[in-house]
Amino acid sequence: MNSLDWVVLIAYFAVMIAIGAWSHQRVGNVSDFFTAGGKMPWWLSGISHHMSGYSAVMFTGYAGIAYTYGVTSFWTWSLPIAVGVAIGIRLFAPRLNRLRGRLHVASPLEYLKDRYDVKTQQLLAWSGVLLKIVDVASKWAAIATLLSVFTGLTLTQGIMITGAITALYCTVGGLWADALTELGQFIIQFVAGIAMLVAVMAKLGGFSTLWTVWDKLPSGHGDPTAGPYTGIFLVAFLFIKTFEYNGGMWNQAQRYMATRSPREARRSATLSSVLWLIWPLVLFFPMWCSPLLVHATKPDASDSYALMTEQLIPHGLLGLIVVGFFSHTMAMCSGDANAISAVFTRDLMPVLSKAARTWSSRAGLIAARWSTIAFLGLSMAVATQVNSPTFKDIITVVIKWVAGLMGPIAIPFMLGMLRTFRRSGPFAAITSWAAGLVAFWLVNYPINWAVSGGVGLEYQVSVPLVVSLILYIGLGFLKPQDRPGLDELLAKINEDGPGPAAQGAAAVPSQQSKGAESEPTA
Repeated sequence: MNSLDWVVLIAYFAVMIAIGAWSHQRVGNVSDFFTAGGKMPWWLSGISHHMSGYSAVMFTGYAGIAYTYGVTSFWTWSLPIAVGVAIGIRLFAPRLNRLRGRLHVASPLEYLKDRYDVKTQQLLAWSGVLLKIVDVASKWAAIATLLSVFTGLTLTQGIMITGAITALYCTVGGLWADALTELGQFIIQFVAGIAMLVAVMAKLGGFSTLWTVWDKLPSGHGDPTAGPYTGIFLVAFLFIKTFEYNGGMWNQAQRYMATRSPREARRSATLSSVLWLIWPLVLFFPMWCSPLLVHATKPDASDSYALMTEQLIPHGLLGLIVVGFFSHTMAMCSGDANAISAVFTRDLMPVLSKAARTWSSRAGLIAARWSTIAFLGLSMAVATQVNSPTFKDIITVVIKWVAGLMGPIAIPFMLGMLRTFRRSGPFAAITSWAAGLVAFWLVNYPINWAVSGGVGLEYQVSVPLVVSLILYIGLGFLKPQDRPGLDELLAKINEDGPGPAAQGAAAVPSQQSKGAESEPTA
């Protein structure tokens, strides 16, 4: 990078701070901070939902997969997400919006204490928070890997810089700041992605490269599944991403909750699904061509895209692409931080502290901002260990740990909204959660060590989800549980119409009014 690139990068940081300052004016209570007060336009929600699924991992871990195996990076990553989000257009998006509009909640998990009980809510919340710390840590490590290529900064320095700037704007602006930075990210990514595509085609022979390059690439680069990314992995990933990107990892749920109505939530999901189907093809094509242009130096080829960028992109545009790396990671991490803060302040603190049940609106907002900072700090600390023997590398964290553990946490939360599974109560939810975590440990450690050659990646990520899904559904039939008011709760979540509460900007009740509901039960 030269001075022109640094000017672009510094200008981007200034815009992020300005967005945070503008968004701060729109945040008056926890509803505004966590769900934009239910006032977010559907198109902004859709773009935000789409962009919140990207991070620098796209240009490190998945660039390494594209460099090594080819088009399987699209078939086994973005295509399952596109299909999964499409499944949720009518199944999950409107129901998540009704959680805010009719139940007046600010956290996706707030409804779980009424759907199951406080113990179930707490177990799912704490395990999800811990998993998200590891997930976001991998994103910090990814952007630091790219920065080390372009600027020579160490891993720790890169993590500290990106984390500090993210904390500055997302703690003052809440979900509004997250969504607006993701809109800016989309614009930057569009320009940078087209620039890289044009540069690669110019280097390899012009527009005809789109169809002539395949004969020049390594054997098998055009196969939809390759290496550890098998057909079974594709099917497993489809199930995992259906839960994850429809709200199972909470930050996507907030995008649907933030829209004005269930209808707008459906439109938001439709836009996100279409973007996931089309736009990654533009981003991945240069990565598929990268073996013809650069020689990756890292074992997982996670530096291949950065090396290609250095070689092909002129100064100025190089700074813009680095800005794109920053914006991807910062937008995703800030979105996750906002979701975790919502869960911590609305679901965990009222159980841990009696004082939290009587917080005023201002006190709740202050707690939300401090918990956001605390989450970012913890994830940054873990990020320095991502390349340690415990985690191995960035893509191992993203695919094996996050995908493998997400299912047991998301299944009771997501399926609990559907009438079909009303018979599955707290026992089914907790048992399926615990068994899924045990299954993850078994297939990744004792069984993996005992099997010659180890357990395949497709089983490491799919077995925990399958175990949790079977137990959640099966125990609902074998040991059904009912709760007073459950039918009324599910009616509010599932039925169209004006409902008992307006679908517009809904005020979130204070912790004081929720105190009795938040009391732990024996």
